[in-house]
Amino acid sequence: MAKAADIDVDPFEPFARAAARVVRTRTGELFAHEEGVLDTSDIERVHDMRVATRRLRAVLEIFAPCFPSGDFKTALRDVKALADALGERRDPDVHIEAMEAFSAAVQPVNRPGVEALVSRLRGRQAGGNDALRAALEHMHECGLHERLLSLCDGAEELVA
Repeated sequence: MAKAADIDVDPFEPFARAAARVVRTRTGELFAHEEGVLDTSDIERVHDMRVATRRLRAVLEIFAPCFPSGDFKTALRDVKALADALGERRDPDVHIEAMEAFSAAVQPVNRPGVEALVSRLRGRQAGGNDALRAALEHMHECGLHERLLSLCDGAEELVA
């Protein structure tokens, strides 16, 4: 799992300035995990991006008073939608990995049943990947990255 960057916050730093810095860092981390996230052979990419959405969502909620309400709510909604799509893809990834490990440990006579379950899970994984692809496309079409950075710029302007 990708480690989150440590962010030092000075207790005397203006809240809005800290908000801008922290949200900007977490936004960068989220978008750094996008490459290869649709590759079903490396399920850790989805996990890392999903964790990054959770971290970003948490700091957005903590620093909500620093951002214009309307812009903030739509950005947060889009981050949540992306997290949901990542979860839809991640759940079958985890189940497939567990079932494949289980299949290796069962008697050969039982493997066809496990393989049938894995096949159904791969169908769910493909559906989750389609949902994730659509969420990523929406993220780009709606300019989520730019909108999040704009929120940070606005917070910094409060203390300038």
